[in-house]
Amino acid sequence: MSRPIHFEIHAADPARAIGFYEKLFGWSFTTWEGPMPYWIVKTGEEGTPGIDGGLMPRQGPPPPNDCPVVAYVCTMDVENLDQSVTKASGLGAATALPKMAIPGIGWLAYMKDTEGNIFGMMQNDPAAK
Repeated sequence: MSRPIHFEIHAADPARAIGFYEKLFGWSFTTWEGPMPYWIVKTGEEGTPGIDGGLMPRQGPPPPNDCPVVAYVCTMDVENLDQSVTKASGLGAATALPKMAIPGIGWLAYMKDTEGNIFGMMQNDPAAK
């Protein structure tokens, strides 16, 4: 069975996107020494659940507002969804789908980052209804 092993964030302004994700989730970014501008994204410590990824300059225009999602949406585990949504909004994110219960699982919200990319945040809560 194949599992996701890497994700990529496309950004019109890589420095702005790096600052956003560093401040929101505490991720670290390292410049990749390859033939194109690219940053390796470390999202957590070795041996913990999750995957690492990359960030690169966007190769075209961002998706227009109110268009359907046309890519995989990555969802991050957060301790407190309300606090995380407030923090993301303060860093320039916009709400794409407000907080909703996933019964028996937890609370989920989708946001648009500073580059127009949609990402999810979920708080584990088996009592969510």
